[in-house]
Amino acid sequence: MSSIPQLPSFRWPNRAPAHPHQATPKQGANVVIDCAVYVEGKRLSAHCSYDEALAEVRERGEGYVWLGLLEPSTGLMTDVAKSFGLHELAVEDAVSAHQRPKLERYDDILFLVLRTVSYHVHELNTVSEIVDTGEIMIFLGPDFVITVRHGDHSGLAGVRRELESTPKQLALGPSAVLHAVTDNVVDTYTEVTAAIEDDVDAMEEAVFTPGADIIIEAIYQLKREVVELRRAVKPLALPLQLLTHDPKLPLPAEIRRYMRDVTDHHTAVTEQILDFNESLSALINAALAKVSVQQNTDMRKISAYAAMAAVPTMIAGIYGMNFDHMPELRWTFGYPLVFAIMVLLCAGLYVNFHRNKWL
Repeated sequence: MSSIPQLPSFRWPNRAPAHPHQATPKQGANVVIDCAVYVEGKRLSAHCSYDEALAEVRERGEGYVWLGLLEPSTGLMTDVAKSFGLHELAVEDAVSAHQRPKLERYDDILFLVLRTVSYHVHELNTVSEIVDTGEIMIFLGPDFVITVRHGDHSGLAGVRRELESTPKQLALGPSAVLHAVTDNVVDTYTEVTAAIEDDVDAMEEAVFTPGADIIIEAIYQLKREVVELRRAVKPLALPLQLLTHDPKLPLPAEIRRYMRDVTDHHTAVTEQILDFNESLSALINAALAKVSVQQNTDMRKISAYAAMAAVPTMIAGIYGMNFDHMPELRWTFGYPLVFAIMVLLCAGLYVNFHRNKWL
């Protein structure tokens, strides 16, 4: 394998060196996460604004710009759109967020929307948020790629570092960044799905364990989170199919091969999420049946105790009528006899109910 030639470092004229991840005052330190020029898979050592980076690439006639933004304002995205020639509809989607996964083409620029997911560790029988979602938008042009993030958990610093450690992959062009980001997002789907699977398994064990307490609301909450996960993951299937198989899209053949692997992983995750949805529906039915059985058992116990309490209540009520002529009313042993009869009747009822498993 031939080695990639080392590129000489360069500095912009009359420009002081800066930290590679420090944004210029124009861009805002909390919005522009990173901006770099890549030539033949190597990151050039100088830091620059996106205007200067794009000018450098087009002056060289090679390489591309990777600009990373975090929840940019309308003003910043409008300025970026003017510099890179982005369509206003895609810019509006990138600012407002809350988009479904989709792939759109504007002339020679692709616009891909990805939903990111994050898993929150929680107690099993509690009602709390489990899955958090965010978004990553990717603008892919002939000599640039722009990633726009929404959400605290959608960071791409690790993806950038990994790509910069493999110049051969970066040398494939801006589409290599699109593949790396998409692959990272789908890998996150796999991790979150594995965590949800543990929750579903634990919930199944709790439901079918005799005597275990069941919180129906916790099952409903888990099902709702699975539905949210499905809404984030499933719609990405069509964009991935287009990126993999549509020859009209401006993607190198090598990137399409990598995208096929991403598509396979996404398909497996989608099928697993659908299985979760069916399993939780069955769990809800089983839990409701178990609660119904428990309620029937409780009602039988209450009825048995009520029947046992009715006997002495009836006898005591009769003797409480204060009639002068009642059986054994003046007899010395009348009270002990009546009390013994009440105890014997209650004991007989208890034995009968216990024998029939009502108590």
